[in-house]
Amino acid sequence: MKSFTTILRSGIAASAIVATASSVQAQSGSDDVQQLREQIRLLDQKLRVLERKQEIKDETAAAAPKPVAVAASDGRVEITSGDGATSLRLRGLVQADYRWFDSANEPADTFLLRRARLVFEGKFNNIFSYVVQPEFAGTIQILDANVNVAVSPAFNVRIGKFKTPVGLEQLQSDPVAFFNERSVATNLTPNRDVGIQLQGDVLNKTLNYTVALLNGVPDGGNNVTGSADFDSDKTVAARLFATPFVNQKDSLFTGLGVGLAVSLGDYATASGRTGGYRTDGQQTFFSYDASVVANGQGVTWSPQGYYYRGPLGILAEYVASSIELQRGALPVREVENFGYNLSVGYVLTGEDSTYRGVTPKTVFNPSAGTWGAFEVVARVSGLDVDDSVFSGGAAGRFAAPNVSASKLTAYGLGLNWYLSRSVRAGFNLYQNKFDLAPDAVPAANALIADDETAFITRLQISF
Repeated sequence: MKSFTTILRSGIAASAIVATASSVQAQSGSDDVQQLREQIRLLDQKLRVLERKQEIKDETAAAAPKPVAVAASDGRVEITSGDGATSLRLRGLVQADYRWFDSANEPADTFLLRRARLVFEGKFNNIFSYVVQPEFAGTIQILDANVNVAVSPAFNVRIGKFKTPVGLEQLQSDPVAFFNERSVATNLTPNRDVGIQLQGDVLNKTLNYTVALLNGVPDGGNNVTGSADFDSDKTVAARLFATPFVNQKDSLFTGLGVGLAVSLGDYATASGRTGGYRTDGQQTFFSYDASVVANGQGVTWSPQGYYYRGPLGILAEYVASSIELQRGALPVREVENFGYNLSVGYVLTGEDSTYRGVTPKTVFNPSAGTWGAFEVVARVSGLDVDDSVFSGGAAGRFAAPNVSASKLTAYGLGLNWYLSRSVRAGFNLYQNKFDLAPDAVPAANALIADDETAFITRLQISF
């Protein structure tokens, strides 16, 4: 508007000058010239007033707050301020299972509500963000509750309750994992804990680092209540994960990621050692004697990696965990346990497989002739318990060989059906084979008396 009025004013002035000159020549009268000059002055004044009014109008519009945006898609609801600096997002996860087991020594076939969560995520001032995630299935608890301060992409500070940065599969979001249940290797990686964490992406986002100071939880442990530590000692966890070709979109290795994670801390009491290791069917196949306590240092380390290209996805990790344990007044002994996991998935309908899941090109709609996406998955994993836990006789050993296995090898096959971006059905068949301690005789009705075969189906909504 301003440029238009400027041009207009210039045009009028030029026309007036020409007219004035012509008039002077034609009339040679000074009165007429004076009259025309006055007219030009009045017109210029009017144009200046119009210009200022338009400027005020533009300034007012710029200063006025932009309207709040409300968006809803695939069940997810998000409210965002006009400038985008503040937002609140509501998400959720519901997983309903039917589980079938083949042996009389294993649990009854059952329907099960595996997970029922609401996730509240928000940010403000483009720097501060938060997550609050309660779990309503099983033991009601707060899974995540933390505040993140994003000083820069390379430096974030997180305080509260969150996942310990160690296990690759453990860190992956529940609804996008290849299988309904994570591998048995995750028995050895710590889960959620309370503390402070520094993290960021560096080297043009090809390297992610995470360092955390935590209360400390044992293998597979989860700080359910977010309560205070069992002692004053803290655990340090650190992880480096590199995706060196992530910025080379045409590279064969764009989806390659490799990393190494480690946690180190001092542990005490029965809360400082694992409550037990579970099969793919979520049955406990190993546990320490109730009198065994942690009494010393615990270390977990894990080389890990994944590779995703087109419909193919591969995830692998190795986990080694050691802990110093004691039974009664007997000497402290160090126990070392090992686990591994190799999982492969392939999307039959051609969609890309990623660490963050699969997005189907179509949704399930029989009337339109679309069926979503289908993915086949396979996995081999294992957990090897230190044989020394069964030594020392009945009064000195850490675990009873008649109810606990010394080794588990697990095989899994499955089919995932993505009915939409938010709805997935999973069909998983697991075979878990137990190795027993030398000369061990399983107790009657013990889980380890027979290999476990389980078929777990799941319908989940994740938005």
